[in-house]
Amino acid sequence: MAKSQTDLTGIQKAAVLLITLGPERSANIFKQLKEDEIEQLTLEIANTRSISSTTKDAILDEFYEVCLAQQYIAEGGIGYAKDLLEKALGVEKAKDVIGKLTASLQVRPFEFVRKTDASQLLNFIQDEHPQTIALILSYLSSSQSATIIASLSPDKQADVAKRIAQMDRTSPDVIKEVERVLERKLSSLVNQDYTIAGGVDSIVEILNTVDRGTEKHIMETLEVEEPELADEIRRKMFVFEDILSLDDKSIQRVLRDVDNNELAVALKSTNEEVQNVIFNNLSKRLAAMIKEDMEFMGPVRLKDVEEAQQKIVNIIRKLEDSAEIIISRGGGDEIVV
Repeated sequence: MAKSQTDLTGIQKAAVLLITLGPERSANIFKQLKEDEIEQLTLEIANTRSISSTTKDAILDEFYEVCLAQQYIAEGGIGYAKDLLEKALGVEKAKDVIGKLTASLQVRPFEFVRKTDASQLLNFIQDEHPQTIALILSYLSSSQSATIIASLSPDKQADVAKRIAQMDRTSPDVIKEVERVLERKLSSLVNQDYTIAGGVDSIVEILNTVDRGTEKHIMETLEVEEPELADEIRRKMFVFEDILSLDDKSIQRVLRDVDNNELAVALKSTNEEVQNVIFNNLSKRLAAMIKEDMEFMGPVRLKDVEEAQQKIVNIIRKLEDSAEIIISRGGGDEIVV
């Protein structure tokens, strides 16, 4: 006898949903899951024998309602979501959906702050301890964080950047306390679980958005205080594929300093768009020669490709430091003629 929707566990509902969505959509979802989650779902799908059309429809409806609630929460918070869901689904149904979300899904801390203008938020947090500022910036968009970190005093900029990069897991009690201070002036939204924030990738995203002067000051300070951290950040700040952000004149300048053999290796694993941009900025003869080298060199170790790409990235960074090329970024890097 087939089970009804109310008899199913969360993992069983997820399995039914994936079966209903079909293999192509399910495959894309699997790419976002952890290995143990994939194993559990695969086993559950394999053990699923009979699903009524009524159960399928009910689970799809539930999935849609939860997604809708998440969207509303992201737009304006739980109160806003509750109001809209009550209008769309009715009071009882809205209460049920919000209840499921608060029990199983996490609302990102400081979501209300993400709706606040960065310049206004700066007034509230600029005098806080650098660790508090780092915590808040870790949850903001990179553009918001870049605006705020660029406006901090120079002695605070590198300290906050270092704390973001070295941040791992933050206790919910700490998050609640920081949110409590801000909620008197803005709003409130409390997360109930340990949440990962910050890290090297977070500060890299911020530094890639902030103006060059601020970035340079932060990196120079980190190179003195935390040289290993500075190296790790610098390696991630401009990846080879970001060459697409350079104009043709800058690309041609970079290529003048690049060894042709290194270029052939570096292009080995890149996408067609990157290859076309490079080849379009070479002479036809040289482009044909490098294409031929790539064809005849055969398989290349990924490590060798990454090393060749990093050498070219280092050239790009060196040319930017000497102001021979400009990497487009936020905060006053618009080009004027």
